[in-house]
Amino acid sequence: MRDYLNLILANSGTLTFEEIVMHILLSAIISIMIYISYWYTHTGTNYSKKFNVSLVTLTILTGTVMTVIGNNIALSLGMVGALSIVRFRTAIKDSRDTTYIFWAIIVGICCGVGDYTVASIGSLVVFVVLLLLGRVRNDNRFLLIIKARNEHNLEIEKTVSQYFGNKAVLKVKNTTKNQLEYIYELTRNVYDKAHYNEKSIMDSLYELSNVEYVNVVSQSDEING
Repeated sequence: MRDYLNLILANSGTLTFEEIVMHILLSAIISIMIYISYWYTHTGTNYSKKFNVSLVTLTILTGTVMTVIGNNIALSLGMVGALSIVRFRTAIKDSRDTTYIFWAIIVGICCGVGDYTVASIGSLVVFVVLLLLGRVRNDNRFLLIIKARNEHNLEIEKTVSQYFGNKAVLKVKNTTKNQLEYIYELTRNVYDKAHYNEKSIMDSLYELSNVEYVNVVSQSDEING
């Protein structure tokens, strides 16, 4: 067993100082591209500059780790064992954040093993795709929330039907002994068309007696942790 380990260590490659500098320097340069892409394409309200800086450092650290491991099997097994005991519980608020985390790790791996061409071309393609599509948001949905006295449910349903027809999808209906709450889902086009009528849906609902409140909430793609 000891002879086998000595054989593994003997076959481990060594890098020159220039190669080490190139691995880490290229990781840092491409990580700036990741930083710019995340900063420009992020459209949510929860933009975190700290998270964006973490992407840069994650890329550099991954490249550094891969430079240390190289083709050393013993070190790679030890690194896997060390990382297996670490648990990451960071809540991802935007599904695109996962893409950036994997992008940073993959760039670090490629630069750490010296595949600069793969890292550069792959990052350029991802950068262009996110530049074109990264600012797309699914904000075309609204929630119409109505709370009123329980005996006025038929009047509320009739009013909503008059404005939106069958295009208002009832998602939730909460009832108690004295009160009820409706939650309808609407598309932006349907809501805008009805909202700019001579009388808005909210004005019509408030004309009904004992309507406590009418709220309109825009849905977003953010993931709540």
